[in-house]
Amino acid sequence: MPLLSTLALTTILMSQSVTVSNGPGIDQSNTSYAGNRSPLRGTPFVKLPLGSIAPKGWLLEYLKRQRNGLTGHLGEISAWLQKEDNAWLSKDGKGKWGWEEVPYWLKGYGNLGVILKDKQVIAETKVWIEAVLNSQREDGNFGPTAVDEHGVEDFWPKMIMLYCLQSFYEATGDERVVPFMTKFFRYQLAYPEDKFMKMYWQSRRIGDNLHSVLWLYNQTGDSFLLDLAKKIHTCGMRWDVTAQGDGDWFKSIPDWHNVNIAQGFREPGEYFQLSNDAKDLIATDNVFRTVRKHFGQVPGGMFGSDENARKGFDDPRQGVETCGMVEQMNSDEELLRITGDVAWADHAEDVAFNTYPAAVMPDFRSLRYITSPNMVLNDANDHHPGIANSGPFLMMNPFSSRCCQHNHSQGWPYYSENLWQATSDNGLAAVLYAANEVSAKVAGGVPVKLTLKGNYPFEDTLEFKVQTKTEVAFPLYLRVPGWCSTPQIAINGGDPWNLKDARGHYVKIDRSWRNGDTVTLRLPMSLAVRRWSQNHDSASVDYGPLTFSLKIGEEYVEKSSVDTAIGDSKWQPGADPSKWPSYEIHPATPWNYGLVLEKGGAASSFQIKRKGWPKDDFPFTQQSCPIQLEAKGRKIPEWKIDQYGLCGTLMDSPVKTNEPVEKITLIPMGAARLRISAFPVVEP
Repeated sequence: MPLLSTLALTTILMSQSVTVSNGPGIDQSNTSYAGNRSPLRGTPFVKLPLGSIAPKGWLLEYLKRQRNGLTGHLGEISAWLQKEDNAWLSKDGKGKWGWEEVPYWLKGYGNLGVILKDKQVIAETKVWIEAVLNSQREDGNFGPTAVDEHGVEDFWPKMIMLYCLQSFYEATGDERVVPFMTKFFRYQLAYPEDKFMKMYWQSRRIGDNLHSVLWLYNQTGDSFLLDLAKKIHTCGMRWDVTAQGDGDWFKSIPDWHNVNIAQGFREPGEYFQLSNDAKDLIATDNVFRTVRKHFGQVPGGMFGSDENARKGFDDPRQGVETCGMVEQMNSDEELLRITGDVAWADHAEDVAFNTYPAAVMPDFRSLRYITSPNMVLNDANDHHPGIANSGPFLMMNPFSSRCCQHNHSQGWPYYSENLWQATSDNGLAAVLYAANEVSAKVAGGVPVKLTLKGNYPFEDTLEFKVQTKTEVAFPLYLRVPGWCSTPQIAINGGDPWNLKDARGHYVKIDRSWRNGDTVTLRLPMSLAVRRWSQNHDSASVDYGPLTFSLKIGEEYVEKSSVDTAIGDSKWQPGADPSKWPSYEIHPATPWNYGLVLEKGGAASSFQIKRKGWPKDDFPFTQQSCPIQLEAKGRKIPEWKIDQYGLCGTLMDSPVKTNEPVEKITLIPMGAARLRISAFPVVEP
C-alpha cells in the first residue's frame, strides 16, 4: 500500500471542473469540523459527526438486522452486561462484572441507535454513559479499576470506553465529555512510566488510547495531551520494529495475536500525525505487508491466524476472529482519514464485503469466532491443532466467545459513519460506497445534503444528487477503486467522461452546485483471476470488489447454545437460551473441486448470471445474492476433510485428476458461510 501517496498532490486536468487527484491537500483546514491542530500534521479528511450519514439499501437492512439480533439484545442475555453488580454502573467502579465487554458492545450499540434514530437504544446507551460520567474520581480515574500483582493498572477497557464517549459527544455535544476526558488524561500523564501500558492487552493496543488523546487535543488544544501522546507511543508495544528489521520476519512482528495485529499495526501511522516522520507511516505499511506476505496469501483481505498465527499454518483453511475483522475495518478507516490513500478504502471494502458477512448468521442472532477463506464444515467439535484454538470455535453461536460476542457490534456502524468524509478544502468526499444520505456543512458552513443511490458492490453505477437551499461552490471527491480501470462520470445527465489514469485515485469535481444537480459515477467491473504464488499457486476469482466462492449446499443443524458455549460465555439470570440457538453447518453437496481455467483468461472461464435484486434488500445469502458465476471444475478425490475436521490443505497447482469436467456455480464470498474461495487449479 503506497501510504505516502498524499505527501505530494498531483492533478490531471480533464475539464475546467473535473480532475483526477490524489485527494485533498494537507495545507488547509476544514472550518466546519475539527481536524488536526498545529503542530499535528494536517490530514486530507476529517470524520463527520456521528448521525451525519443515514444509510439506505442493503446497509440499512444490515443495521436493522443487527439491532433486532445479537447487538440489540446482548444487554438482555449476556451476563457481562447485566446491571446487577456491574462495575460500569457503580460510582466507585466496583462490581463483579466490569472488563471489556460493556464498552466493546456499547461502542457499536450506541452508534447503531444514533444512526437508526432508535429512541430505545439511545435511552439504554445513556444509562451506561451517565454511569461512566458519574464514576470519575478526584484523581481523574474512572470506571472499573484493576491492578495486577506488579501494581500495573489495566487501562484497556477504559481505552474502549473513550471511543464511546467520543461518539456520545459527537451525537449530543454534551459539555461534560471534554473536561471528563481531560481530567482522565491528566491522570494518565501522571501515571508512573515504568508501569504505564505494561499489561498485555493495553500494551499492544496503544493506538486506541492515542486515537482518543489526539481527538481531544483537536477539541481543546491542551499541550499536555501531546506529551501524553509521546508517553503512550514510548511506553507501549512498539509496532515500528519492522522498520528496523532484525533478519527474522516472524520476530519482526511484536505480537501474532490476530486482533492485536488488526488494531495495533496502525499505531505508528497514527503517531505520524505528531512526529511528521515518514518512517512511522512506513512502519505501519511494513507490518501490514509482512503479515499478508506470510499469512495473508488468501482472498478476503484478512490473514490466517485463527487466534494466533503460527509458522507453517498459512493455508486458506486458517481463519481470523470476527474481532479481527471489525478491528481491521476500523484501522483501515482511520488510516484512510490520515493519509487519503484509496488503498485503505479498497481494503476496508474487501473485508466488509467478502469476509465479515459470512461470520454472522443472516438474522444476526449468532456468529462464528473463526471464519476462514476455505471452510467446508462448521460443527461443535474441537479442531485443535488444525486451528490454534481448543473449543467449538467454528460453529454459529450467540456465545461463541465473549470478545467477539460483544466486539462485533462496531463493524457496520463504523463502516456507515465513514462512507463520507469532510475534506481539508471544505468539501466532501465519498470514500466508501453504499446507498445513503449525508447531511454536512461545506464552504465554511453552508448545509447541504447528498444522496447516493445504487446497489454497489453488486452493481457498478452510483448516482449522487445534491440538495441545497442556495447555490454553493465546493469540491466533491469521489473515490475510484484500485480494481477499476475504466471509470466514467457524467454530470446532470450529460455525456460521460472516460476517466483516464483515475484508477486508485479520486475524481474531484470543483464547481458551484445547485439544488438537484446529479453526478453519475460508473465503475465497470471485470472478471479477474488472482494467483497466490506463495500459497500453492492457488486461484481466486474476482468481479470488481467481490470475490467469489464455490456454492456449497448448506445443511443447518440446530444445537443448544448452553451445551456448546465455552466456559467464559455466561447467560444472564432469567435469559431464555432457547430463543438464541446455535447452528452447525454441514456440506450438503461436494466441495472438493479444482477450477478449470481456459487459455482465453477469466472472461472465457466464467459466465456472469444475474438475478433480480432481493425484495428484502439483503444480498448476503445463497438464495438472495443477485449475481453468480458459472464455471468449470473437476473434483479432486484426494482432497478431503482431514483428521482435524477441517478442509484439507491445498496441494500445488496444477493438480492432476481423472474426474470429468463439471459445471459449478460460484457465489459472492460474503454470501457463502461454507466456502472454497482459494481454489486449486486443475488441468482442463
